[in-house]
Amino acid sequence: MKPVYSPQAPKPIGPYSQGIVVGCFLFVSGQIPLDPATGGMVEGRFAEKARRALENVKAVVEAAGGSLDKVVKVTVYLKDIKLFGEFNEVYSEYFSKNPPARAVVEVSNLPRGADVEVEAIAYLCEEK
Repeated sequence: MKPVYSPQAPKPIGPYSQGIVVGCFLFVSGQIPLDPATGGMVEGRFAEKARRALENVKAVVEAAGGSLDKVVKVTVYLKDIKLFGEFNEVYSEYFSKNPPARAVVEVSNLPRGADVEVEAIAYLCEEK
């Protein structure tokens, strides 16, 4: 197992790695809309919060040598499932071609009161 860290993603707010590589797979810890430069939550519209969470995922994947087209599974946690459509609009900017498998669930709360959290699994090995 090899931990992965990116300065373009926020520092972990607990005892975990931003990501862990095991064999050909990268497991990206849940990313909330924390600004990596300030460590503070992104304010404003939900779309900007969703975009920041996805940018944080992207930064970890790229730090491991991958790209978003190598993501095979995404799990999304929303505090309000009514934001599902708005999340999909932002998500499609990141995963438009061959989107990965995905689950979206509504939860009662998230760390630091975030509206959204995104975790991912990427396949890093070259396909033959």
